[in-house]
Amino acid sequence: MVAGAFPIAKLLTLGARQLSRPLAARIKAGARASPFFRTYICLPPAQLYHWVEMRAKMRIMGFRGAAVKPLNEEAAAELGAELLGEAIVFGVGGLCLYLEYSRQAGQARRREEEQAATLRDMAAALERMRGELDALLAERGGATPSPAPNQSPAPNQSPAPTAQLVPAH
Repeated sequence: MVAGAFPIAKLLTLGARQLSRPLAARIKAGARASPFFRTYICLPPAQLYHWVEMRAKMRIMGFRGAAVKPLNEEAAAELGAELLGEAIVFGVGGLCLYLEYSRQAGQARRREEEQAATLRDMAAALERMRGELDALLAERGGATPSPAPNQSPAPNQSPAPTAQLVPAH
């Protein structure tokens, strides 16, 4: 396998995802220790998650009107820290996916632009050669120039016979 064939962006993406796990663990530890983080960042999402989860479980089991008791503060802080850590890992993964998508789209766009430029160059070269051929034909014997590919000969006209193209010696 060629060393240049391995995309460095994929390696960096994998590295970022691997680094996001310890980063999430450190943020979770800080969230558990900080009263502000605990109260305003961890507890509300944890209580909401617990409420939605318990309502879904109760509905599945057939209990319709039962009230959901909120989690105690310690359990909610733990659940909120876990949710925060998972959100960080998910966010880094999503960011990596987006960056890879935009990189691939940029490569495809550049490839299409290069192909379009090549086609334009080939068309220009073809037109230049057609002009040179027409000039040579006019110089050699006054043969009618051939129509361009997008032009068709008139219905009652046939293309120039090849005998006129060869000069008689």
